[in-house]
Amino acid sequence: MTRITRSTAALVLVLALVAGCGGKADRFGGGRGGGGDTDAVASPVRGGTLTYGLDAETGGGWCLPESQLAGSGITVARAIYDTLTMPDRDGGYVPFLAEAVEPSDDFTEWTITVRDGVTFHDGSALTAEVVKNNLDAYRGAPGDHARSPLLTIFVFANIAGVEVTGERELVVTTEVPWPAFPAFLYSAGRLGMMAQAQLDDTESCATGLIGTGPFVLDEWVQGRELRARRNPHYWQIAPDGEAYPYLDEIVFEPIVEAEQRTNALLADDIQMGRFFTAADRIQLREEGEAGTLAVFETESESLKGFWQLNVSKPPLDDVRIRRAMALAIDREEHRDTLDQGEFTDANGPFGPESPAYLEDTGYPMEQDRDEARRLVAEYEAEVGPIRTIRYQHWPEPAQQEQAVFFQQSMAEIGIEITIETVQQDALIDAAVAGDYDMMSFANYPSGDPDELTVWFTGQSPVNFARFDDAEVDRLLAAGRVETDPDARGAIYQDLNRRLGEQAYMLWHTFMTPFVASSTVVHGYDPETAAGLPDGQHPNEAAALSATYGLWRTDAG
Repeated sequence: MTRITRSTAALVLVLALVAGCGGKADRFGGGRGGGGDTDAVASPVRGGTLTYGLDAETGGGWCLPESQLAGSGITVARAIYDTLTMPDRDGGYVPFLAEAVEPSDDFTEWTITVRDGVTFHDGSALTAEVVKNNLDAYRGAPGDHARSPLLTIFVFANIAGVEVTGERELVVTTEVPWPAFPAFLYSAGRLGMMAQAQLDDTESCATGLIGTGPFVLDEWVQGRELRARRNPHYWQIAPDGEAYPYLDEIVFEPIVEAEQRTNALLADDIQMGRFFTAADRIQLREEGEAGTLAVFETESESLKGFWQLNVSKPPLDDVRIRRAMALAIDREEHRDTLDQGEFTDANGPFGPESPAYLEDTGYPMEQDRDEARRLVAEYEAEVGPIRTIRYQHWPEPAQQEQAVFFQQSMAEIGIEITIETVQQDALIDAAVAGDYDMMSFANYPSGDPDELTVWFTGQSPVNFARFDDAEVDRLLAAGRVETDPDARGAIYQDLNRRLGEQAYMLWHTFMTPFVASSTVVHGYDPETAAGLPDGQHPNEAAALSATYGLWRTDAG
C-alpha cells in the first residue's frame, strides 16, 4: 500500500476532500530549492551549517502533548521529531513514521504498523508500545506514562482506546467512525513521536528533546538560538544511498521583528526564513527576481488571517456587535494599503481549494458603516453603553499598523479600542486562558474540514473564540462520520455559512506561504524537495517546513 487514501474505495472518496495543493506557485532566484533553474544546480552536497530565522520563540518548549506550538515551533519540532503520517500532493495522508495505517470497514478501528528499524536519538527503538504511550499522552489517558496535555486532549477525544497487538502493531478504536483520522496523526506537524525517556521525564520534558527526526538537539538558549546536529542514524535514505539529512547542523534563531529578519537574511546572518508581512515579501521577491536571494511562494496551503474575538464576554457575545465590527471595515483599504495587494480577502476558515469553500458565506464583506452604527445603537438601547475593548497583538510594525487601522475603523461606529503589544507565546497563553477581548491571529491551515472540530466545538480548550453553538456542534459531528463526498461537502458548506452569519471571527486575508533563502540553500522547493518513503512528495506546506532535505552548494 502506498497511500492511506487507497486503503479502501470509500476512504479514497472521503480523504479526497482533504485540501490539495492547487493554486499557483512562483519561484524566483538561483537554483534548485530556491525556485530557479532546477537544472543549474548539481546533486545535493553534504555538510555545512544552516541558520534558520524564526518569527517567534517557543517559550514553553517541546514536551509535545503539553506544548503550544505556533508555526515557528512546528518548524523546530519537525527537525527533531517525525509524525506517523504526512500530507501528500493528492490531498491524502500517507504513512511516514508509520509503515501503514489501515481502517476497518466502518472506520472505527485503525491498525497502525510501526516502521521497522527506527531508533530514537537516545538509541531506544521505536515500537508499538512507545507509539501507544505517545498517543495516550496526547489524549490524556491515565497510566504510568500520563502527561497533562493542554490542547490535544480534545483533539483525540474520539479515541476510545489504544491496544498494542504486536511489537510493531497497535489498534486505535474510536467512539464514532473517523474517516479523517490519518490527518490527525499529522496535525499540521504537531504530533511528533517522543522517546519513552522524554515522555517519562517529569523535570525537563520541555527541554530534553528526544525524537526520531533528522536532527538531534545540542543546545537551546531560550530567546537566542536552538542548535541541532545531524542524526547519523536517521531512518530515511537519500538518493545518494546515505541517510538524510544533508546538513551537519541546523540553527534556529528567533528574530521577532520582521524587518530585522529580512535584514539578517540579506546580511547572511541567517540563510533561510519564513516571511509574512507585505513589505518584506515585496522586497524579498525583488531580490529573488534579481537573483540575489532565492524565493518560493504559493497561493495554496494558506493560513487564515483574522481578528479573533472572545465571544464569551459582552459586548462581543452579541452577534449585532460582531457584524457591526465587520461592516465597519474598509476591506479595499485594508487590502491595498496595509497588505499592499499581497493577499486575497478571506470570508471564512475554508480556502478555495476546500470542498467547504463558498463565495458567499453570509459574512459581511462590503463596508456599510450606516448599518454598523444602526446595530450599535440598537444594542446600546437594549443593553447599555459598550465598554472599551482591549486589542492584543504581537510586536511587529505591521501588526501595530493593523491594530491602529482596526482602532480607527471602530471609532467610526462609536466603539473604543485600546491596543496592547504582547509576545507571540504570551498571546497564545492568553487565548488558551480566555484572558483577552480580541487579538490579531492566524490559524486554520488547509486540510481536512474535520480538523476544525478541535477549534470550533463548544467547550473545546482550543475554541479560542469561546462560542458554544449547538448548530456548529451538530454540523461538525455530522461531518466527522459522513463518508459520502457530496454529502460531506454540503455539511461543511453549511458550517461555513453558520460561521459567516454569526461572525465569530472577523476575517481579513488568506495568508499564503512565503519562504526566502540564500541562493546557496536548496531542498525546500516542493518541486525538488526530499520525497516521502513511498516515492511521493509531501504537499507544499509540509515540504516548506521540512529540514531533512535541505543542503548548501558551498558545503563539503
